[in-house]
Amino acid sequence: MAERRLREKKVTSRSVFKGKLLDVYSDEVQLSDGSQTIREYIRHPGAAVIVPLLDDNRIIMVRQFRYPIGAVMVELPAGKLDPGESSEETARRELLEEVGCTADEYLRLGRMHPCIGYSTEQIDVFLARSLRHQKNNLDEDEQLEPFELPLAEAVEWIRQGRITDAKTIIALYWAERYLNGEWGN
Repeated sequence: MAERRLREKKVTSRSVFKGKLLDVYSDEVQLSDGSQTIREYIRHPGAAVIVPLLDDNRIIMVRQFRYPIGAVMVELPAGKLDPGESSEETARRELLEEVGCTADEYLRLGRMHPCIGYSTEQIDVFLARSLRHQKNNLDEDEQLEPFELPLAEAVEWIRQGRITDAKTIIALYWAERYLNGEWGN
C-alpha cells in the first residue's frame, strides 16, 4: 500500500520558536527506507474563510495591508481559530468582526491545506447567506476596508491578477461552482 510505504515516523521534535500566531518546529524523522532527515514546519491553529453573499449576488470583500509582502491585498473575511473554537464559530466571529454582518446560513463548502510543505494550517471555506448588517468589531491591531463586489467581477479580478490570495481564490471558485449547481454539498 502506497500510504504505508510513504509514511514518515517522528524520531525527535524540537520547538524552534513560539509566537503569538505560529509555532515553528524542527523534527528528525525516519523515512520508510530507514534513513533519517529533518522536517521543519509551522504549527498553525487552523482558520476559516467566509464568502459573504448578499441577496443580489454581490459579495463582501476586504482590503487589508499584509506586512509580509508589503501590499494591500483584496481578500475575503477570514481568521484563525481561537482555542476550543470550531471553524464555523470562527467564521461567525470573523464575519461580524471584519465586515459587521451576521448570517442565517453558513454552508461549509470544503477544507483546504494551503501550505502542505511547511505548515499544518487547514482552512475551512464557508458560504454565508441571508446576511444582516450589524456594527463591525475589528481586533485592536486590525485595519481593513470592507467593500462589495459582484461575484462574477471578483472571479474576473482573479483572472486579471488583482486577487492573488490563495484562500480567497479557492473560496471564490468553490462558491461560484456551488451557486452554479456544479458542486453539491
